[in-house]
Amino acid sequence: MARVASGRDRDAFAALFDHFAPRINGFLQKQGMEAGAAEDLTQEVMAVMWHKAHLFDPAKSSLATWLFRVARNRRIDGLRRDRSHLIDPHDPFFWPDAAEAPDDGLDARQRDERVRLALADLPDEQADLVRLAFFNGLTHSQIADSTGLPLGTVKSRIRLAFARLRRALEADPRVDADG
Repeated sequence: MARVASGRDRDAFAALFDHFAPRINGFLQKQGMEAGAAEDLTQEVMAVMWHKAHLFDPAKSSLATWLFRVARNRRIDGLRRDRSHLIDPHDPFFWPDAAEAPDDGLDARQRDERVRLALADLPDEQADLVRLAFFNGLTHSQIADSTGLPLGTVKSRIRLAFARLRRALEADPRVDADG
């Protein structure tokens, strides 16, 4: 290890790798890691040995103890980061939405088309305010600020527009006003 730390001796590193990699891999698999994950973590430990060889102090521990401690700590860090066990695959959030009945989809498309036609029949000053409120999501106050109209005028025009839309849709036999 001293040769790896001082001179980046590749032959010394290869000898240490050949000796410790299979042992660390086996240790990790005995700790419950899958073979592929254990191999990846073993490679990571060996990279630590190469890059941080200068930090190893033989007065404090043996090389084996140092490497196995690195492996153990990296494994624990990985377990702490892995939150997949907290996900419940049976949670209703993961269930697909129920398929829409064909006639419901047709009814919705017809209703949407009729609303568009009714909206097109509104005077521009009312239709513009309805679009700002419901398609752009603006509040009445925001509409008043952006258009320069008094707040009461904005509210009155939107109320009049709704009354016209309601009458147009209720009068149309193709629109199910209750749905």
